[in-house]
Amino acid sequence: MIKTDTIAAIATAPGMGGIGIIRMSGPEAPEILMRVFKPAGAGSEAPESHKMVYGKLIDGDRTLDECMAVLMRAPRSYTREDVAEIQLHGGNYVIHKALELCLKEGARLAEAGEFTRRAFLNGRVDLSRAEAVMDMISARGEQEHKAAVRQMNGGAASFVRTFSEQLYGLQAGLAACIDYPEEITDEEGAGTLQEGLDKLICGLEAAMDEHASRLIYQGLHVALIGRPNVGKSSLLNALLGEDRAIVTDIPGTTRDTVQGEMMLNGFRVQLTDTAGIRETMDPVEKIGVERSVKARREADASLLIIDGSAPLNEDDRSLLLSFTGEGAVVINKTDLPQKVTEDAVSRIRPDIQCMTVSALDTESLQPLRNYLSGFVSVSDQQAITQPRHLAAVKRALFHLKEARRTIELFTPDVAATDLQAAQEALSEITGDRADEKLLDRVFSQFCVGK
Repeated sequence: MIKTDTIAAIATAPGMGGIGIIRMSGPEAPEILMRVFKPAGAGSEAPESHKMVYGKLIDGDRTLDECMAVLMRAPRSYTREDVAEIQLHGGNYVIHKALELCLKEGARLAEAGEFTRRAFLNGRVDLSRAEAVMDMISARGEQEHKAAVRQMNGGAASFVRTFSEQLYGLQAGLAACIDYPEEITDEEGAGTLQEGLDKLICGLEAAMDEHASRLIYQGLHVALIGRPNVGKSSLLNALLGEDRAIVTDIPGTTRDTVQGEMMLNGFRVQLTDTAGIRETMDPVEKIGVERSVKARREADASLLIIDGSAPLNEDDRSLLLSFTGEGAVVINKTDLPQKVTEDAVSRIRPDIQCMTVSALDTESLQPLRNYLSGFVSVSDQQAITQPRHLAAVKRALFHLKEARRTIELFTPDVAATDLQAAQEALSEITGDRADEKLLDRVFSQFCVGK
């Protein structure tokens, strides 16, 4: 990547809007700005740094739009380069025309994430904070947003740098006895290596929170299962507050899984309505039943729905007896005369929580919401949750444990390679050691203009 040229991109989302922003970064940003922007009043000099000015977007003698512009001189900018931004009316034509003018005047179209990549390469942010920028943009719930804020405030970086310093200390002692064997004995240089490794391994394992990571970045997956016509689709629609699934009185209406998403405690909860599970000769319905079983197996929790207005039949009993894993039984249709009670269910499966609801009564769903809320709670303590960071920590732990086993079987110097590999894995989180391949992988997930 050429890092000395000037890049430009549309920084606002596609489509019509109140404002559209063109962003430029690089040494020619001020000059290009003044070739496409004419400040109001006399004079044509570049505006004072960090001062928003009013003017017009121009193409030669032609005025294209009234706009505002700001110039942010290096190093007091997002990229630590000269940055210029033009704020226009957010119409498709004018915003793309403005970008076209900037490119015609010498800027290059920015690649995905290139502004933030430059911020990283110029030392304004470490790699974990750079990733937090995109996490902030893509956050779909309160908990994802909170995780991004923690990351931007140095959450992962603070953990990793602490552990890295400890690991550097262990490596330094080991290097001393390897390089100066006559002056420094193994006991002097690496006598505390095992103890230090044990402490480091325990610390890294405690810092990881894979459960929180899954909830934050993937959400909770809940499958609604049961025999046909027990009200699974109605219950899905009621929980979502929208008509997501088709509802009829005809058994077997749902032939495939139907998904919808709701928010609980700031977490995303993915609900999957499944085809009714029963013995069938219909080849299409049979495929739906197989997918229902698969959805149940892959879900974090399952809700076994039973029609409370009809007596328990063999399909209900079979599902109750085979029900395993996390989940609860939900007796639906309490708005109708009841023929199934919680006691009746408990006599078959006393180990499963049971509750009664009506998909037609929103208030009756609150106990079910409260139950699901119990699955979406995480600790408020700082932890490593970002998926790429977790993968790097796991690699570091693998090498640290290998080093720990090695020094029990051989001399300490044999562990040096694994210690270095562990150090490199941790350094990938902050970007202290990051090759182009890693940076390409990280920044390819960004949107253009950020």
